Amino acid sequence: MEKNLIKHVRERAPLVHSITNYVTVNDVANILLACGGSPIMADDAQEAAEITSICGGLNINIGTLNARTIESMLLAGKRANDLGHITVLDPVGAGASKLRTQTAMELLEKVRFSVIRGNVSELKTLWGEAGKTKGVDADIADRVTEENLDEMVQFAKRFSEKTGAVIAMTGAIDIIADKNTAYAIRNGNPLMSKITGTGCMLSGVVAAYCVANPKNILEATAAAVAAMGLSGEIAFERLKKTELGGTSSYRTFIIDAMSNMSDEILEGGMKLETR
Repeated sequence: MEKNLIKHVRERAPLVHSITNYVTVNDVANILLACGGSPIMADDAQEAAEITSICGGLNINIGTLNARTIESMLLAGKRANDLGHITVLDPVGAGASKLRTQTAMELLEKVRFSVIRGNVSELKTLWGEAGKTKGVDADIADRVTEENLDEMVQFAKRFSEKTGAVIAMTGAIDIIADKNTAYAIRNGNPLMSKITGTGCMLSGVVAAYCVANPKNILEATAAAVAAMGLSGEIAFERLKKTELGGTSSYRTFIIDAMSNMSDEILEGGMKLETR
């Protein structure tokens, strides 16, 4: 893993435009600030492309779709491509409804993405298979396990080759892959799944890390995923020492942990395997 990935984020303070969902927009903004980036949110078609122009990266999240924001996503994505900016797609709930699936597919067709981050069910849907979504979460039948890890790694590599994007398949075991190389990451804590928005926050962090490290998108994405998982571990240890703490405190502690994350802390706690 390249050194100083996080240092670059904190030094360069990348401005990231997030067209994200209204359930988690505040958390995405806060985690971007915590990781060293700078957030801006603009989802009206009259300004989406203009705002994208002044940013280094674009993070598109389809969690709460409507016709107005779909147009904005396409306009911003085209402008980001024209300018050679980092683009991240978070296809939340793809497969759960026709609108979500069709929108995700249209975005893939019309926008070149640097990174696609989703769970197994969402990524299978984008590939053309029948992913088993459970709302916006992956069904238990679509989990990455030690038993199917090799199969999922090969799927991620093929998907990367097909799309030209780094694939970040996140779950109990995370897989980060381009067409040649993959990383399996085992950081995180099960309690993270009990908080709305950890995936949305992660997509924002991925965008910031990639904007700050544009020549190494694969490792920047892997570092972002590992840093988020490690923040979940650090936050859980802190939560155990808090007498009345619960999931709301845990979310805050994750953001705290991300704000204190460094290359040294990540190197000491990252559970990463090259596949």
